[in-house]
Amino acid sequence: MHKVVKIILVVVGLIGAGLWFMLPESEMPASQAANNGALNAMFWITYILLGIAVVFSLVFALKNLFSNPASIKKTLFVIGGFLLVVAIGYVLADGTDVSIDEMAERGIETSETTIKRIGTGINVFFILTIIAVGAMLWGGARKTIIKK
Repeated sequence: MHKVVKIILVVVGLIGAGLWFMLPESEMPASQAANNGALNAMFWITYILLGIAVVFSLVFALKNLFSNPASIKKTLFVIGGFLLVVAIGYVLADGTDVSIDEMAERGIETSETTIKRIGTGINVFFILTIIAVGAMLWGGARKTIIKK
């Protein structure tokens, strides 16, 4: 299996190298470069490889997850904590932070729900950042206080 994967990677690498030399020149306008077959083929190769990487990552992560019952409990605890953070972020989001009329004047169609979702995302980001910094500070302080 390992040899088959190596051969496939070499073939994909050679195809990518061949397509590299068929790319359009830098002086070519973007409208013409977008229609270049080599460029489109390289994008397709990228999408396929990314899809394969995502599938294999998920398969092996789930395989390892279900092989150990303690890891399932820990994963459910982390997912529950994340959902709690999202719920807190949603409650803290106002939805009236931006004037919908001003956005419409600028040609951006939006609604209060969209603004609330964006606010939720920003709040979740800040809460997770605070948790991460707090965990780093806690770990550093703990190592300093408890020397082995």
